Amino acid sequence: MSSVRPPEIRELRAFCLAADFGSLGRAAIALGVSQPAVSKRLRSLESLAGTELFVRSPRGVTLTPAGRTLFPHAQRLLGQAAALQLTLGEIGSERHPIRLAVSHTMAEHYLPARLVEYDASDPSPHAPLELTATNSGTVRKMLLEDRADIGIAASGLQPDEPDSLDGVELLEDEIVVAVPQAHLWFQRDVIPRSQFLRTPMIVRDPDAHSRRHVDAILAESGERLALPVVEVGNSAVAKREGLERSLPVLLSAMSIDEERDHLHVRQIEGLRFRRRFLVLYRSEHTLTSSQRRLVDFLADGKR
Repeated sequence: MSSVRPPEIRELRAFCLAADFGSLGRAAIALGVSQPAVSKRLRSLESLAGTELFVRSPRGVTLTPAGRTLFPHAQRLLGQAAALQLTLGEIGSERHPIRLAVSHTMAEHYLPARLVEYDASDPSPHAPLELTATNSGTVRKMLLEDRADIGIAASGLQPDEPDSLDGVELLEDEIVVAVPQAHLWFQRDVIPRSQFLRTPMIVRDPDAHSRRHVDAILAESGERLALPVVEVGNSAVAKREGLERSLPVLLSAMSIDEERDHLHVRQIEGLRFRRRFLVLYRSEHTLTSSQRRLVDFLADGKR
């Protein structure tokens, strides 16, 4: 049985770099060490091999036949070591939560059931989630400022993502007008456009994507909403105000259950406020295995 010790990773790395560059000096620069340190590592490896691995000359170094035999094995072992290091890092990252920032609409009406499905889909341990519910603009800001790893945000029909964000389409949505039974629009299937525009309603706050999206579409034709009766921070408050005041409400279609909410969706003559929701993450950010698994799961459930 051989008593030769196994080679050290740093020796093999110095060996492969010297072979690639044909220079001990350039290998030393790549490793961030001195040239004598590289020479020492190579001498140790040659001692293990029992033969010279390089032909040394004033012009640099070239592999000997023994060195050429060792080279592909050393490269393979270094590749395996790099993969092992990545795996160890990912295992460690499983203990750190995934910072997930989502719009209020998604947090209230879509994500809870999907996260239950996500937990059930993979019984193996995975990173916990740290959830922040905010408006879609802040979701993007949190991603750009590295305060979130993954985001779910609303977008208009035209791509408007910063170059530094990548996105996967998740689902389509629409901002609709919903009315209580006591309102006169309950008797109509389609609301005349002119009536819609001059009628005060319950709307989301100006920072909400749903509000900005409606305003932007109307602005394209030189139109605008009537002065709202009240601006609210979430859909639950909007629905309550609509019922209490017997007024129309502008909300995401996914937030309305007509039977439960006692609010009824009506079409607007010649107007549709369609939008999309995207799963977003930073382009330069390498997702961990847990983060990628979550993104893929959400994308697989798009509709």
